[in-house]
Formats: sequence, C-alpha cells, structure tokens
Amino acid sequence: MLIENDSGRWKRLVVSGVLFIVVAAMIYKNSMLSGTIDTVLQALFASTHPNVHSGGRSLMVLISFLGSPKMDLVWTFIIAFFLWGFKYKIPALWAICTVVGGDVLGFIVKHIVKRARPAQHMAKDNGYSFPSGHVLGFFLVTAVLFLVVIPLFRSAALRVICQLLLIIFVALLAVSRVYLLAHYPFDTIGAMLLGYTWLQIAEYLYVAFAPRISHWRIVHHSYY
Repeated sequence: MLIENDSGRWKRLVVSGVLFIVVAAMIYKNSMLSGTIDTVLQALFASTHPNVHSGGRSLMVLISFLGSPKMDLVWTFIIAFFLWGFKYKIPALWAICTVVGGDVLGFIVKHIVKRARPAQHMAKDNGYSFPSGHVLGFFLVTAVLFLVVIPLFRSAALRVICQLLLIIFVALLAVSRVYLLAHYPFDTIGAMLLGYTWLQIAEYLYVAFAPRISHWRIVHHSYY
C-alpha cells in the first residue's frame, strides 16, 4: 500500500490542528502579536511598488498563476489521469478527494474568519484572505505527489530532485502571494498548517478505506 498505517499520524494531526486553531483564533481576534508579525514579514517580502512591472514581479505573477486554485485542480486531474491509466485507480480517486476536500475546507474557514485582504491587493484577488487558497491547494497537490507519485519513480536521485523542486515551489508560491499583496504572511502559514492537518485525516481515510474500496467494480484490479 502506498500510504501505510502510521501510529504517529494522530500526534501530527493534533499538533498541526492545534497550531492552526491558535493561528486562526489570533487572526479572528485581530491579535496584536499576529498583526505585528505580519507587518514585519510584509516589510521583508511584499512589493513596495505594487503597480510597477519588473522581471521579479513577472516571475511572482507566473508562480502565483501556476499555483492558483484553478491550476491546482488542473494538476490534480492530470495526476489522477495518469495514476488511473497505470492501474493506480484508488490513489487517483484519493488525490482528487484530498485536493477538492482541502479546497472546500479552506473555503469554509475563509468564511468563518472573514479576514480582509491587504489594502493594495489586485482587483482579481477578491474574497477573504485567511487562509491562502493558492498555498493550501498547491500544498495538497505537492503532498499527493510526495505520497503516491514520486514513490513510484525507480531512480532515488530523481525522487530527491522532484521533492526539492516541489518544496522550493511551495515556498516561492507563499512568498509570491505576500509579494503581490494578495495575502498577509500568516495567511500562507495558516494555509500550510490547515493543509497538513487535513492531509493527516486524508491519509487515515486512505488506510482505512482503500482495502474496502478495492472490491468495487470501478476500481477492480487497482493497485493501492
């Protein structure tokens, strides 16, 4: 099985879940601590001239586009398509449910916390700010690749290279959202915490239900 039972999963779930709740509560209550940290980090990463076009800004816009919620769904369905074609039908369904489920969870949290975006955000970045949908979605896409795609590569070197590239891209995506004034830094941190918390639940559900689902006709002869 690609995702094995892990006795430490519940510990990770509790730790990440508690940290996320703490961060979300700080944002919801407009904590002075979270506001101060956001301000300091924004001074480091945010664009001081949001309307000035440059090579660095163009790169941030491209990274932000590649990690946007719509593109996250595109990447997810591409991954699921190839997994399904190589007889990994259950992992394919799990990949879709994990990313879509995470997006729905993020949407619900946004409408509970209702944090406004930074004042100079671009018009296309509408809606609430916390957590970052871009970072949450691509974090889960990365997790799917880590758990059910990269382990299938025969080359250890290729696995390491892919993992490093994905980690770097997630970090750059988080920076791009702050740079473009679409989010505060804590929005991206909260997105990763929420994504990791949801991932622990999704992994548990995979371990619990994959053997049962394997008897369904639609996924007959599927590896899992």
